[in-house]
Amino acid sequence: MKFLPIIPRILSILSIAFVSLFALDSFDHGSISEQIQAFLIHMIPSFILMIILAIAWKRELIGGILYIIIGITLSPFIFKHNYRMNHSILISFEIIAMITFPFILSGCLFVWSHFRKKNASLQ
Repeated sequence: MKFLPIIPRILSILSIAFVSLFALDSFDHGSISEQIQAFLIHMIPSFILMIILAIAWKRELIGGILYIIIGITLSPFIFKHNYRMNHSILISFEIIAMITFPFILSGCLFVWSHFRKKNASLQ
């Protein structure tokens, strides 16, 4: 599976782009400088995820573990926040599946890719 190392990278990039879309709501009101400032603040999670992607790109095991930790750690907070807004367990789980599951999956794929490369180098 030559393309295994590429899959988590593409999935991570697409997931970060999806999370970054939420920052676009900062352009609703206020002056241009306030909008840019709000946009940059809303982009902080994406910047953190980009840093983790850069780490995972070079060190798959460390980056993969970081993605898994981020996904698992943030899931209860995102669930709670969304449950308070919509009072639906199903919708809240769907939101978790859209936001945090891709990072958990990317993390698992990075870790798997690391161990496949390690096993291939031992043979």
